[in-house]
Amino acid sequence: MFEQFSRGYYLGRLYVEPRQDGAAAMCRDQHERVNQQLYASGEGVERTDLPLVMKLGPRHFPVHGDDRVPADTLAVPDEVLESANVRNPPSLREVFLAKADHAAQLLSVTDTSSALPDSAV
Repeated sequence: MFEQFSRGYYLGRLYVEPRQDGAAAMCRDQHERVNQQLYASGEGVERTDLPLVMKLGPRHFPVHGDDRVPADTLAVPDEVLESANVRNPPSLREVFLAKADHAAQLLSVTDTSSALPDSAV
């Protein structure tokens, strides 16, 4: 689903669609699988429900798992769609996933329920 892109990010392609409840989400099973494969250290028992940090357009945001979101789909608030110029959703788009250390830095600067500060790839 995601492949190596840079020192700070993986790159993937997901269908992007609007979400009305304000929090970005993806399929819970895929969220847990990505969390385990790309965020876990491999030492002991680890949580797989921690937010992933993704970037679409200029915005970073935490992404949680949700059983209501279809596979291979990223559901985001309308303001994220607008800032990323997503027209006629659902739309297949490139999405950046911050690597674990970069994600931890981004999450540490803000509350995980809101959008994160803009930054360059």
